[in-house]
Parts: sequence; C-alpha cells; structure tokens
Amino acid sequence: MGFRELSDGEWEFIRPLLPPKARVGRPRADDGRTINGTSKTCKQH
Repeated sequence: MGFRELSDGEWEFIRPLLPPKARVGRPRADDGRTINGTSKTCKQH
C-alpha cells in the first residue's frame, strides 16, 4: 500500500481533534504537512 495525502473528508474528521492555534509565541508548524509527514514515515517502516 503506497502513501497518499489525506483527503478533504479525512481532514474534516481530524481538524476538530487538533488543539487551537496559540495566540502567543512561535507559530506552530503546518498541521497538514506534519500529519502527512508522520503518516508517510509510519507507512515506510
């Protein structure tokens, strides 16, 4: 099974589970890139 990025429907399911963006401090890394990268890494091992 190869890697594929999350679909829009999958994102709509995941988005409410993520913490809100911080109002102070350094901006958090892009959630989409982070989750897709983690998923890709897990599928390679």
